[in-house]
Amino acid sequence: MGRAEERRARQRGGRRAAPPTRSSGTPSEGLATGGRAAARKAARGKKGAKKGKSGIRRLFTWKKILGTFFAVCLLGIGAFVVMYMMIDVPKGNAKAQEQSNIYKYSNGSVMAREGDTNREIVDLSEVPKPVQRTFVAAENKTFYTDAGVDFKGIARGLFNTLSGKGKQGGSTITQQYVKNYYLDQDQTVTRKLKELVISLKVDRETPKDDILAGYINTSYYGRGAYGIQAAAQDYYRVDASKLSVEQGAYLAALLQAPSQYDWAVANDTGKKLVTARWNYVLDNMVKQGWLDKTKRAEMTFPVPKEPKADPGLEGQKGYFVKLAKQQLEKQLMAKENITQDEAEARVENAGWTITLNIDKKKQAQLEKAVKDKLTSQLDPKKRTVDRNVQAGAASVDPKTGKIVALYGGTDYTKHFYSNANRTDYQPASTFKPVILAAALENNSETQDGKPIGANTIYDGTSKRQVVDSNGDKVGFAPENEDDHNYGKQVTVQTAMNQSINSVFAQMGVDVGMDKVLATATKLGMDTGKLRPLPAYTLGTMGASPIQMAGVYATLDNHGKQVTPTIIKSAEQGGNEFQMPDPIGEQVISREAADTVTSVLTGVVNDGTAQKSVQQNPDREGRKVAGKTGTSDDNKSAWFTGYTPDLVTSVGLFGENYKTRAQAKMYGVGGEARVNGGGFPAEIWAEYTFGVAGENTKFDLETDQGAAVQPTWTPTVSNTPSPTPSATPSTKKPSQTPSATPSQTPSQTPSQTPSQSPPTGEQSTPVVTTSPPANPFDPNEDQ
Repeated sequence: MGRAEERRARQRGGRRAAPPTRSSGTPSEGLATGGRAAARKAARGKKGAKKGKSGIRRLFTWKKILGTFFAVCLLGIGAFVVMYMMIDVPKGNAKAQEQSNIYKYSNGSVMAREGDTNREIVDLSEVPKPVQRTFVAAENKTFYTDAGVDFKGIARGLFNTLSGKGKQGGSTITQQYVKNYYLDQDQTVTRKLKELVISLKVDRETPKDDILAGYINTSYYGRGAYGIQAAAQDYYRVDASKLSVEQGAYLAALLQAPSQYDWAVANDTGKKLVTARWNYVLDNMVKQGWLDKTKRAEMTFPVPKEPKADPGLEGQKGYFVKLAKQQLEKQLMAKENITQDEAEARVENAGWTITLNIDKKKQAQLEKAVKDKLTSQLDPKKRTVDRNVQAGAASVDPKTGKIVALYGGTDYTKHFYSNANRTDYQPASTFKPVILAAALENNSETQDGKPIGANTIYDGTSKRQVVDSNGDKVGFAPENEDDHNYGKQVTVQTAMNQSINSVFAQMGVDVGMDKVLATATKLGMDTGKLRPLPAYTLGTMGASPIQMAGVYATLDNHGKQVTPTIIKSAEQGGNEFQMPDPIGEQVISREAADTVTSVLTGVVNDGTAQKSVQQNPDREGRKVAGKTGTSDDNKSAWFTGYTPDLVTSVGLFGENYKTRAQAKMYGVGGEARVNGGGFPAEIWAEYTFGVAGENTKFDLETDQGAAVQPTWTPTVSNTPSPTPSATPSTKKPSQTPSATPSQTPSQTPSQTPSQSPPTGEQSTPVVTTSPPANPFDPNEDQ
């Protein structure tokens, strides 16, 4: 076949007419065609070689990956269809599960029932339309148009649950209503899948207004309030029908974190967050066209009313219940890894039977002591300042950690905050034993290398500049009470007895304030994020009577940590919830703890608590250790003390009866100044000597302090002198201190007076001090 015929054949038959082999055409064309075929074969060979080197590519091709993905999707869709067909909308069970909580005294007698759920269902028509929309603007702007679910939120929730991240947001109003009314608060995959299916069905079968009504009537708003009517009454003292848009926006914002956003108890961060949330709600209403922009600009934040107490929780009962719930919720959060709001929901009206450690006899005696030694001495009609006094106390068994008695205020229904658990007032000089404990535990030394102990000599000059290890001033020169100078040579024992600020300010720097705060934390104080500043040596942080009772109970328990607890047992549905052991590990050595106890006996026998405690006729030989404290500007006054078997911390707090702001207590009860050795120590003594065991002694393993040896301190004249008197106030030990102290204020004398080792609690003569020129002059401490 010639070339022309071959070309015509190709035109007639296309490629099918082309020669099938290299023999067609001319030899040169055959060779060219064969060459190209050989090249293609060689290329395929190379590709085959590459595939051989990487065989995994044959397993994961794009076709296989896409095929697998679509198969999984089909399986998921199929599974969801099956679930949708199998899961029915259940009957509402939330109301059926709600029960009263029962609280009992330690002897088993019923103290209180916390009762019928604080809820009143209201029809949506009773809630103003703008208020209804605040909830939609806060939680689910697409509520009126969506299908009842947020698939992104569901996916996020499932991921967070599987990855252990806990609670997630983003659920629609329908989903939250379903969770509240048909299901429970469990954070499980199963519950979330049920929530998805039921939400779709409820949205399809139920009008949107009914869903919204169910949501606002079943949600928890804090303060024990379920539903919008109870919340309106608790927060604003009005019915839901009378709520303003501003108030509704606050209640809607509150649902995100009721315990954190409750204005009455929120910290500064919580207040900022709820204010931002409130603005967010109103701004969303403007964007949705539900609120006029001009009216929005005129709106101000509606501060809610103070909480009101539940009926039946009058007197001290409400304080007991509140503390018990807080401690139970804390343990639920720790053990079940849930949020505070979820823990509150677990406790409120959930059928708990909680037995308290409160001893009825001791409790009655504590209340009587407060009445006899404080409230009966007050006359608000005669002295307005007498209205500004709040008392708080906590009494703890140091061997078990049980809170056996507690005083939270005059009446829970009148003063909602528990003074026994408040941490907004300074513990003042009751913090000084913590500094000494830190010094002993860390084997600290003075700046001239002397070990710090009960007999170590310090400079007691008022307003003495504190210096660091280099001898440089740290910019802190605290004033002693009444600006009294105790001379340049006073022992630590005397400094504790007389609560000499200048000594403990220097000691804190000698020890290292980081170590002091670390010891405070070990002993049970909440030091939070306090910076190691010298000013904290004067107890200028916040603390509660419960915390301070725990600190001193740990000292009384020879250094084994004591965490005060009001709960003896807690059970629900016949199952007991295991509470942690209040007695923990050894946090400081026994010798350090016992030495502090020994030193604190001197405060009672020879120091600021001598009149109220040591000379009390009801003492009857009981061994007592303790410390007084009075804060700057006389805003708080304390006595925390203990016998071997009972630790009690009593605090008085100046609180303006109108504004609740901190107030000075000058003139309260007709006294020029309220000191820790006054009302607090008197309350402590009447209570303790009325209930504590008799003839008990401290079992101390130490050779230091007033309980095991006498102390010697140079006499301080009525007119402060820069040098100590030449004649000691008691029998002088065999070796006297150096006559001339070092010229550098940071240095202690080169010799410490040696002490004879007699045993038994010895008395040290009281240093005579001049009376204050102006009793109304605020001082740092006593």
